[in-house]
Amino acid sequence: MADTDTARGPQLGAASPESPLWTADFRLFFTARTTSLLGDAMLPVAITAAVLGAGYGTSGVGYALAALVAPFAALIIFGGVLSDRFGARRLMVVSDVTRLCFQTVLALLFLLGTPPLWQIVLLLGLVGAGGALFQPGVASVTPRIARDVLKANATLRISESAAAVVGPSLAGLLLVVSSPATVVALDALTYGVSGACLLLLRSVPMGAAGRGGASFRADLVEGWREFRVRTWLWSVIVVFMLWQLAGAGPATTLGNSALVTDYGTSAFGLVMSSLGVGSVLGGIVAIRLRPRHPLRAGAFSMVLWTLMPLGVALGLPTPLVAGCYGVSGVGMAFWVVMFHTSVQTHVPHEVLGRVHAYDAAGSLVMKPVGQAAAGPLAGAAGAVPLLYVSAGMALLTCALLLAIPAVRNLNRAEHRPPLPSGLPKAASQPPPRRPPARTP
Repeated sequence: MADTDTARGPQLGAASPESPLWTADFRLFFTARTTSLLGDAMLPVAITAAVLGAGYGTSGVGYALAALVAPFAALIIFGGVLSDRFGARRLMVVSDVTRLCFQTVLALLFLLGTPPLWQIVLLLGLVGAGGALFQPGVASVTPRIARDVLKANATLRISESAAAVVGPSLAGLLLVVSSPATVVALDALTYGVSGACLLLLRSVPMGAAGRGGASFRADLVEGWREFRVRTWLWSVIVVFMLWQLAGAGPATTLGNSALVTDYGTSAFGLVMSSLGVGSVLGGIVAIRLRPRHPLRAGAFSMVLWTLMPLGVALGLPTPLVAGCYGVSGVGMAFWVVMFHTSVQTHVPHEVLGRVHAYDAAGSLVMKPVGQAAAGPLAGAAGAVPLLYVSAGMALLTCALLLAIPAVRNLNRAEHRPPLPSGLPKAASQPPPRRPPARTP
């Protein structure tokens, strides 16, 4: 009997590393994704300045930023179902239009005066809910527009890392010459650019294939079943839930706090920029390397992440801490590309949105728990011991991933794009090769 993990995958074919990436559709999608990510990176800075300027203090900032994340994490699974039912591109355009409208209203409220905190939280919650409609489509659209899925994911990861560095800096510069309301409004326009680019895509249909009258609940259950039968996939998510709880969550809270209090805000900016640069380099490395077992190679790259909490725990000088964060960024970006490419090339298009949604929800759910628990635990045991625990968790994560046969033995798969609608299957096959003529 064929292995369930691989037998249910999409049709795979020979996509060579030389396959063209920058097609017209990929350029449009890259522009849409980059613009949207830039807006996402600018928004927390703009909202922080706007909420503080409105007089709501740090507690108000916490409520506002939580309103962006909580609906996203709670609704992304339902966004995955809607993406598969009605079409990924359609849901992404709806998401962009929704976020454009709600964020424009928020900018107008800040421009006209001081809105109540509940209005700010409500509108940001709606923006976060719109993100839950957008994210599942990213996984579904990428393998449809790129024959070389690994190169596409690595390129998008480079874009994401660059946006994470440029976005906050750009928002800060704009706040020097304009008001927070203006920055929020300009940020809203990035969703308009993204939606316009997605509307122009040609190789991805606006709708989805017929669902055969299946109910919403049936689609939700089918997505869970497709997620559950892939041992390599749910195993990775379980391991990463543990890592987010005891590794990434505490390291983010305690590491960032220590950088600000012990090194200063300028050093914090330098270290975060180094992390972004390292992530860009990790994406470039992922383009060049094509390991036969991507998750195995990605698991080994997770070892590099240990340098992030270790650099702070050891109290290294600022340049060395920045170097540690940069190397950690390389390892983390390489893992992300290997994992996302594996998901997109082993899961059928028809359920990819739902499977990705379960993956994203599982990956996110424990991080805020780890972040919230880090403060009280640091008060009881000290921040430095917890940072050592975080570093140890990265090593344990690598060991656990390599100990699971389905994870370490998963082979690389190159995706063949689906046939255009209405094209007979036989038409996609190359013509039969004629035997060479015999020489007399």
